[in-house]
Amino acid sequence: MSQSYAAPGQLWLLPQSEQEGLNFDYRQVLEVVEGAYRALRENGSNNPVKTVIEDPDDHSLSYSMVARDGGSDTVCFKAVYEFDPSRRRDDYRFHSFIFIADDTTGTPIALMDVVKLGPLRSSASSALFARAACPDARTALVIGTGVQGQMALPMLVAALPNLERLQVCGTYADGLRAVQNSVDGREVEIVDDLQKAAGEADILIGASGLSVTKVVQRDWVKPGSISVLLGYGVHDVFHGADYRIATDITQMKVTCGKLRGPDGSLPPIDGELPDILLGRTPARRESGDVVFAYNSGMAVTDAALGRYIADLALAAGRGQRVDFW
Repeated sequence: MSQSYAAPGQLWLLPQSEQEGLNFDYRQVLEVVEGAYRALRENGSNNPVKTVIEDPDDHSLSYSMVARDGGSDTVCFKAVYEFDPSRRRDDYRFHSFIFIADDTTGTPIALMDVVKLGPLRSSASSALFARAACPDARTALVIGTGVQGQMALPMLVAALPNLERLQVCGTYADGLRAVQNSVDGREVEIVDDLQKAAGEADILIGASGLSVTKVVQRDWVKPGSISVLLGYGVHDVFHGADYRIATDITQMKVTCGKLRGPDGSLPPIDGELPDILLGRTPARRESGDVVFAYNSGMAVTDAALGRYIADLALAAGRGQRVDFW
């Protein structure tokens, strides 16, 4: 690229306000995220397990992640801090950023807010799970109306354009309207009877927060469906599923504490997303399997998508340079 990210000694800052309105579409995001998963097996990428600090009384949650995306030669350092993650005190706070650098030149690229980037790559991962396990899906149901829930359906439509019926279940009127407006030219039904909707859906996305009040039960979902968990809302499907897949098994064991059985056990996981995308592992064993997918955020996808968004922002003349080093 002819332009430079920042002069020596400077750091390029990309707050969310500088990322709004960039010219990218969900299909391109899917390609970038899929490439990052494939590069984990093919291009020397690395994604160590995240480090997590969870306060005993659940008043805060902190974690850090580092990764290298071999496809774009980008290194990523990510930090997240949540205060009142369960929304018990009505004082919720969320702060997160990534620092990315070019690993071929040693050049710092940017320090970026990831309030939208994180949900983008998570929704893309959910859509990749869904497309692999239910390529002929016609009905999709999202549980939750936060940022993750608002991005889930447009990403699913980008991955599976033949989807015919889009549904959402939630408790907040503003969030429900936002989900309804998230897919251009498509109707999104608001669901009141979650059990009925879950029994008809081919794809279920659990995107609720810790304060979730409506949860899909295993015996509600139909054979051949997939339930993707990236928050809460479908977690009760986990132990009774016929086939279980994850973005990364090792990381899942670190982050899925609330999915463990009373004895602390976890059922076996049958495959990981990178291997599924490369055709090395099936996305389901039998056509009638109830599939459960655990979508744990992978910093390698933050690195790839962060580099993609940074390059778009650079071309658009966005961001602020500050003397830093």
